Amino acid sequence: MFGAGVLATALVAARLASAALYTDVKQLPTSTFDFVIIGAGAAGNVVASRLTEDPQCSVLVIEAGVNNVGIDSVAAPFLAGTNLPFSSVTWNYSTTPQASLNNRVLPYSRGRVLGGSSSLNFMVYTRGSDDEYNRWANLTGDEGWAWKNLEPFYFRNSRLVPPADGANFTGQFIPADHGHGPVEVSLPSFPSVLDDRIVDTAKASAEFPFNIDFQSGDSVGVALIQATVGGGQRSSSAVAYLEPSLKRPNLHVLIENTVTRLIQTAPVDGKPTFKKVEFAPNASAKRSTVTARNEVVLSAGTLNTPQILLLSGIGNKTELAKVGIKSTVDLPDVGEHMQDHPILSNYFTVSSNNTMDDFTREPALFNATLQQWIVNKTGPFTDPPATGVGFIRLPDNSSIFQNVTDPSAGPRSGHYELVWTNSFAPDVASQPATGHFVTIHTAVVTPTSLGSVKLASSDPFTFPLMNPNFFATEFDRFAMLEGVKGARRFAATAPWQDFIVERFGVMGAAETDDEISAAALDSVVTIWHPTSSARIVLTIWHPTSSARMSPKGARHGVVDPDLLVKGVAGLRVVDASVFPAITACHTVAPVYIVAERASALIKEAWYLK
Repeated sequence: MFGAGVLATALVAARLASAALYTDVKQLPTSTFDFVIIGAGAAGNVVASRLTEDPQCSVLVIEAGVNNVGIDSVAAPFLAGTNLPFSSVTWNYSTTPQASLNNRVLPYSRGRVLGGSSSLNFMVYTRGSDDEYNRWANLTGDEGWAWKNLEPFYFRNSRLVPPADGANFTGQFIPADHGHGPVEVSLPSFPSVLDDRIVDTAKASAEFPFNIDFQSGDSVGVALIQATVGGGQRSSSAVAYLEPSLKRPNLHVLIENTVTRLIQTAPVDGKPTFKKVEFAPNASAKRSTVTARNEVVLSAGTLNTPQILLLSGIGNKTELAKVGIKSTVDLPDVGEHMQDHPILSNYFTVSSNNTMDDFTREPALFNATLQQWIVNKTGPFTDPPATGVGFIRLPDNSSIFQNVTDPSAGPRSGHYELVWTNSFAPDVASQPATGHFVTIHTAVVTPTSLGSVKLASSDPFTFPLMNPNFFATEFDRFAMLEGVKGARRFAATAPWQDFIVERFGVMGAAETDDEISAAALDSVVTIWHPTSSARIVLTIWHPTSSARMSPKGARHGVVDPDLLVKGVAGLRVVDASVFPAITACHTVAPVYIVAERASALIKEAWYLK
């Protein structure tokens, strides 16, 4: 099916033959660089690109995963998710048993490829409301994280481009709310039978108001999605930031090598310092090291960043002792306070045959559509599976607020999310052999449940213990219940009367609040992708806050507001793990914002151009 991708890989490999992309440590020109960046994901590629704008600054990026180039299932937007969970481009993780989900163990994959999860996510682009970042400023005691000061970094990371088919979306976005950066963002290019119904419902609704542009600073409401797609293909951090920078002689990227720990070097200003990085291509291979003259930048993501810190002796000394690791810096918050957005699917049968169900059932149609995308980047596969998105607030008089403080960042942020898919997006049940469907996903975007990342052993090639702790709180369960009921109310509005026939599946059969809540425990989090026989994760891949920022001098937290690890010299963290609180939006845009500001902080600290 993906034969053309092999040819594309060969062509790009030939083009990059002289570029600084390596698979073997012996290919590196030196073992010492000004900066060593761990992880070539959404954040790491931004930092690598920005730092190497100064030609005197040498940077090495170490990435455990493979090259993203030439993998059609990464590049074609509709195929988002087909690489999960058991493939060469993912960390094939699983959670610990989830106590509030009937002790289910859930797949929990992350991107193990250039671009990280920005090469595998569902591409929905929402920066979140201004309230999200103003809360960050309050939590960190640093006005640099307030939106008025972050706005230039947002404009620096992305730009709006026309859809692949050149459709006119006047009135569906605000040009002034978009920037001039390398990540390409567009509205849908292939028309969906849902589009007008979603917009018409929102424009006539008080509960689900139309939001002309989620990048405006107010993220409450409903609209067609803006996605990280340009020219009909995914625009990841690897495509937008890394690939254009590879021509620079001061950037070096070593892939297919896993960082095993950070090694202590000579102290700086009396602080323990970690400027040496140990890594290996696999568990049985000899381990190698490189050294950073200035800093190590840890951008391994919410799951791997705390793992590397813990393996290096940075973390809770009591927990480290349990796995036989000597504590070097006692930071109890490493790996704690992780948050994620749980999601489930609500199915409805429809009277139309203009859904994507037949594309996923009929191999001939699927292959012809894929070939169309390969040849000229047009057709249905130019769009992600989702077509519309909404962030909805619970009413101020909701019963939950009688004994629970509103966990949202402010009135411009939602409590739950609705995401529309023009087909059956299978979860605990496989796709029906016949029929046409619409799926409305519901997600809790202001979760109060806190999870953790802990070491299972001192072996760096043993997966850590990842516990998102879904639905541990009353609020999260309440918000999901209200989300399901909200999806049903949306589907019952006038624009859907000639389209939706009835609810379908386990969730659809649930009537009472108790029945809906019970069904949710068996429906949340995992889905079957329509073009894959493997069950995959749909937590929207949003784990955050496992190495969270806190005020300078605070005893809690892992990094200061400048993203330097507390009590340590020469080590900075730049990825979603530093979020002081999860954002009520898809997290790739906030990660880009964090990475752009981090790059500026690093440049200022080291007097770079």
